[in-house]
Amino acid sequence: MDNIGTSNSIPSQNKNHVRLCVGKNVVEMGLARQYSRTLTGVQIDAIYHTAIVFNNVEYFFGQGIHRKIPGSTHHGRPMQVVDLGKTDLPVDVVEEYIHSLAEIYTPESYDLFLHNCNNFSQDLAMFLVGKSIPDDIRNLPETFLKTPIGQMLRGQIDQSMRKMTQAPDAVAGQNVASSSSAAKPIPKSTTNGVSTAPITNGITHKQPSTAIINAQPLSDTPGQVHYISSLSELDRLLEAAHNSCAVIFFTSATCPPCKIVYPTYDELAAGAGTKSGAKLIKVDISASPSANAVAQRYQVRATPTFITFLKGQKQDEWAGANPSQLKGNVRLLLQMAQPSQHRHATLKLPTFQRIIGKPIMCTRTPPLEKLLAKIGPQFTQDQSVQDLLSYIKTRDDKGMTEAPIPNLHAFSDHLTSSFASIPANTHFAVIDLVRVAAVDPRVSSFFAAEHDHKTLSTLLSGAGHSDNFSSAPYNIQAVSLQLACNLFGSNVFQEQVFHGQSGSDLKEKIETLASQCLLSPHANARSMAAALVYNLSAYTHNQRMHNIPDEDASPNDDLSAALLESITSLSSVVSASTSNAASTKETLHALLLALGMLLYAAPPEDMLWDLCRAMDLRGALKEIKSSDLGVKDEPLLKEVGDELLGKGAF
Repeated sequence: MDNIGTSNSIPSQNKNHVRLCVGKNVVEMGLARQYSRTLTGVQIDAIYHTAIVFNNVEYFFGQGIHRKIPGSTHHGRPMQVVDLGKTDLPVDVVEEYIHSLAEIYTPESYDLFLHNCNNFSQDLAMFLVGKSIPDDIRNLPETFLKTPIGQMLRGQIDQSMRKMTQAPDAVAGQNVASSSSAAKPIPKSTTNGVSTAPITNGITHKQPSTAIINAQPLSDTPGQVHYISSLSELDRLLEAAHNSCAVIFFTSATCPPCKIVYPTYDELAAGAGTKSGAKLIKVDISASPSANAVAQRYQVRATPTFITFLKGQKQDEWAGANPSQLKGNVRLLLQMAQPSQHRHATLKLPTFQRIIGKPIMCTRTPPLEKLLAKIGPQFTQDQSVQDLLSYIKTRDDKGMTEAPIPNLHAFSDHLTSSFASIPANTHFAVIDLVRVAAVDPRVSSFFAAEHDHKTLSTLLSGAGHSDNFSSAPYNIQAVSLQLACNLFGSNVFQEQVFHGQSGSDLKEKIETLASQCLLSPHANARSMAAALVYNLSAYTHNQRMHNIPDEDASPNDDLSAALLESITSLSSVVSASTSNAASTKETLHALLLALGMLLYAAPPEDMLWDLCRAMDLRGALKEIKSSDLGVKDEPLLKEVGDELLGKGAF
């Protein structure tokens, strides 16, 4: 329950040290111990608030998730500081995980008894060190609600305490800036993702809104005038504006006309924003000899003088204090500096000329008892598995806000140590169990942040088929692909895969899985592999839509080649299977959707264009359209074949 944080009595700590700070409610201090037994029949010593302190930041839940400097809140001294241990997780990964919790721990979801600061502390502690917060704190709401008076007064107490726990003064204190770009709020998407057909029957539960981490570009902020007084400062700014534009305004303290255009210049700098990369520079040549040296470089002898640069080259020069001329020239320069429109923007491509807001995920839960029966008691009787099952049932029945994550550290240890000894024909059921759990971004974030990704490495290794999914049984292919798709519900996973640093090995595993399953003899497996390619391509596609090149996040060439081969060989795969026309069309649609994502707005030097030409993909699509596969009316044959590979090819 709530409401006390930390104080300056918290011991100093190393960055990787994790502490739980426990306090009593400011108003209820002492009252719970005095009256609880009389009112409820149960002794309750205090109403607790908890916070986690890590990397010298205090994290807690109230009006959403808060980050404060430890000791800066008004809540007073903590009753107790519990040392939870150390974590090896990098600070940026922890920040990304906390950001993923923001979809679950919203101001609207706060409930004094069922979804409070202690639930948040529990989730964060389990993620960081695999330890629960003390049971007497965690179970206190349940203890109170089991009493008749607790049930009767629950609503009244929640409403009265909410005014304190969520009021502005309840979270007062100095804010701490997030250390990760991923901790910026995920914008609400205005576009819908693509859903895949489930392969198992079951229920679908409500899940947090999931977005591709760049579904919207970072919001722009007003630019500013850069005051410089040396050539080194100038060179640094011009280099920063090499792909955009720059303006140098030469002025002096003894120049009255210069002051006429000062407000106009400030306004232009603010309007240019920071995203444009434009640099508006001001040099007072009378300020110092070094500033005068800047004027000498450009042979400036009068003020005000303006010199502009476009893409690193001098563009224009003029003198005089004319605000209208200054506005016109700078605005034209800013327009010229904008990235040129890609030729694909003029084509008729409604499927691809949009931001990808959501990844494809498979969120259905199969009948759990049947799943357990397939796995067998050897694996499922372990307490960590039982805890995971209990969590899934609670999550599906009551929602994620009432389902704290179990001890995933213990589950991971059990899975990785016993997976090889489980009969191979039950591996798919274990993977499916993890797939169901990974719908929750808290769970998928844990697996993405695990040291050496040991759980995912165990599961995504071909499940005993020599690291080759192309020869794995269909059920292994299907659940592995769906697990990989569900991982994209975690911004921790997305950050690692799309930004390709600590997650480069993880990205390689995911791309290998997709590449091998794209060549599966099962058409449905190819369709699901294409869905995974869609998720892998989404970030790069959005960057292109935002005119922000980031080709490092693009899928590798082997994956692109496998996708093309999967399309060109689709006829033989369909002929060898019992797929009906609807299934064939669905598979083709998924493959073309993934290909279009990779092709749209791709630069001419992208190897994918060479592969398309070498494999005569446009011709292959024409053959598929005229074949007896029943796909003539597939709209993506026109968009990809005629528009992208025809009018949009290089």
